[in-house]
Amino acid sequence: MSRMKAIARATDYFDKGTFKSELARRVAIPTESQNPERAAELARYVDTEMKPALEALGFSCRVLKHAKARGPFLYAERIEGTGLPTALSYGHGDVIRGLESGWKTGVEPWRLIETEGRYYGRGVADNKGQHTINLAALGAVLAERGRLGFNAKWLIEMGEETGSSGLRELVAENRDLFAADVLMASDGPRLSADRPTILLGGRGAYPIDLWIDAREGGHHSGNWGGLLSSPAIQLVHALASIAGPTGKVNIREWLPEKIPDSVRRALADCEVKSEPGEPEIDPNWERGRKSVRLVQLRDPGDDGGQSGEPGQCGAATRLGARATALRRRRRSRRRAAGAPPPPRSPRISDGADRARPRRDFRGDAHRSRPSVGPLGGCLNTAQHEQAPRRHP
Repeated sequence: MSRMKAIARATDYFDKGTFKSELARRVAIPTESQNPERAAELARYVDTEMKPALEALGFSCRVLKHAKARGPFLYAERIEGTGLPTALSYGHGDVIRGLESGWKTGVEPWRLIETEGRYYGRGVADNKGQHTINLAALGAVLAERGRLGFNAKWLIEMGEETGSSGLRELVAENRDLFAADVLMASDGPRLSADRPTILLGGRGAYPIDLWIDAREGGHHSGNWGGLLSSPAIQLVHALASIAGPTGKVNIREWLPEKIPDSVRRALADCEVKSEPGEPEIDPNWERGRKSVRLVQLRDPGDDGGQSGEPGQCGAATRLGARATALRRRRRSRRRAAGAPPPPRSPRISDGADRARPRRDFRGDAHRSRPSVGPLGGCLNTAQHEQAPRRHP
């Protein structure tokens, strides 16, 4: 009976508007981690929203910081007994840039607006909505039976949208603190809005930078066009050798050797659908595990006002994390070598290699969508934070 009563409490939480009011308050805090001027808002979200909410549920909280991180981390724990299983939950309170001018008429980033059966506002679908729901679920259970029946830990991050800088180091330095029997991360997609989805495991992703240094600086095309090799053309051919025109991955070593029969059976009735207002799925596009996210086809120092032959060119790729990093880097080098070799060979890194100073060829587009996040992406009740226009 306590289970049904807890579900009833959760239903009332939504029907009486409590969920909407709490989410609206959190959406109103502009936690843009990509905007350095919003650093104070990141701390405010932790101090005024997450910390009080968790403490009200009997959690002890502490704010953690790391030199590499753009924002704070909130760690919370509720230990009900030694020997009980421990669940670690993850969420992030930061959001991408508000991009106010890009929203359709009638909606805006920092005010929760309900229209056509959906909630709009920055963070509704990534990730303020998710952790608001999960905290309410814990509250419903505690209100009915006074205990969870397991030890609970929470990690709220405030830098996921900038690549989770410092997260790996923070967890490595505090292994005992984050030790748990299971990790629950509500930061991923659903197959469709009408079908709840639980993913048992996460593949992750592995970022690789492809960078060609042909020479120092750029040179005017009027003098040097046709005489100097083009890193842009070389890089385009290297990328084209990785995937075909419909997205099919050409590198066999990047693909799983076989999809187990058990996985095929589990996925047999799973259908990914486009909801109203979403783009139609391209039926002929290969749903591979590699994507070229960003391509810069000019000198990173060129502001667009010159016509010249670039000396450098780069692209960022994002791969499913099945194969080992070493094997991917080896195969990437082999493929990149198929392009006409520049005077300096292509440099391929794992995205974390920043030993050699250089300008970031990816610019604002990279900062508004990181090469890799720790756990993924979007919510159930409101798949869009804005519609119909989407931003990179």
